[in-house]
Amino acid sequence: MRRFVERALAKAPRMNEEQLRALLQTLAEENGRLEAALDSMLDGIVVCDRDHLPIIYNKSAERMLGMGGGEPSERPLWLGVADRELAEFLHETLEGEESVIDREFELEAPGGRTRLVAASATTLVARGRIAGTLLHLEDITEKRKRDAQLRRAESLASLTTLAAGVAHEIKNPLGSISIHIQLLKRALKSGKAVEPETMDRHLGVVTEEIERLNKIVVDFLFAVRPMDVELRESDPRTVAAETADLLRYEAEGAGVEIVTDFPEEAPRILIDKRYMKQALLNLAKNALAAMPGGGRLTLSVEAKDDEVLLGVEDTGTGIPEEDLPKIFEPYFTTKETGTGLGLTITFKIVKEHQGSIDVRSKPGQGSKFVISLPVPQRERRLLAWKDEADAEGRS
Repeated sequence: MRRFVERALAKAPRMNEEQLRALLQTLAEENGRLEAALDSMLDGIVVCDRDHLPIIYNKSAERMLGMGGGEPSERPLWLGVADRELAEFLHETLEGEESVIDREFELEAPGGRTRLVAASATTLVARGRIAGTLLHLEDITEKRKRDAQLRRAESLASLTTLAAGVAHEIKNPLGSISIHIQLLKRALKSGKAVEPETMDRHLGVVTEEIERLNKIVVDFLFAVRPMDVELRESDPRTVAAETADLLRYEAEGAGVEIVTDFPEEAPRILIDKRYMKQALLNLAKNALAAMPGGGRLTLSVEAKDDEVLLGVEDTGTGIPEEDLPKIFEPYFTTKETGTGLGLTITFKIVKEHQGSIDVRSKPGQGSKFVISLPVPQRERRLLAWKDEADAEGRS
């Protein structure tokens, strides 16, 4: 369409009245098709100019924003929006020329219903300059309901798996406690004096198994209870450095060198330092266990695109390929000791931070776990127009 208009404008001075009338008719029909396409969309679309006046908007946007009271295109977009919170968001975002993705708002719909709407704003760039703002609105009410139902189903399935795992895990310590208590009873009923060493040995085993049971229960409760995550802006390098400091004494005793690989600068991200440090510690302690003969443990931080990557890499025994899909499952472990919930808990912590975790490993060549965490959207300002201007300057 743009090229057609440009060609038509170039020919306009040579056109007669009939040709100009035909051109205008073609443009009107094309514009009508575009308007019909926009109005047929369930999502709301608004295009604002440099003065934040809505120059293009469809019926869905008009309905979601509650645009009314006069001509919307004669005033900045936020002045025609009914919801106060959304209006403040639009004012701040458009004035600040920010790029924001999927900011959620609860908006009152006709009939007294409440709808959940995700708003995204990006700046329009033309010839290396900011030409306005594109606003996209999506009603995600039903999607959130489906997601909630899916999470409940997944939670129930996970809880069932965890409960079955706990039932299996507690059998061994309970059996061991029962055996040693019976041995103590038999020794006491024999009528002979029980040597202190024998008493200490049996009671020592009972104490160890009780502690093991407590660990199983504590990890189980952590895995099933909702987490009270308190997200605060933090420097990811600080969390990784503090984790490295906590591990140094244990690593030295195991003959493992700890290496940190941090950039000079890193974007601040929203994390709960307590939980993220626990996630890194779980990964790092697994790494130490995979290097019984010593080695090197590397904690890294990397900023990539819109994410921060936290890496935990070892030079240990590696993970067999057939075990990789199962390592985050509850109670899956290849170690002789442990509850098998360490990586499950780590996975849960990462998900609570809206992140993801990946692993690369080969037997005999070590493993690397990478936690990917999003950079807060409000921290990102769209600077693409600068890059485009630079590109034009280089061309």
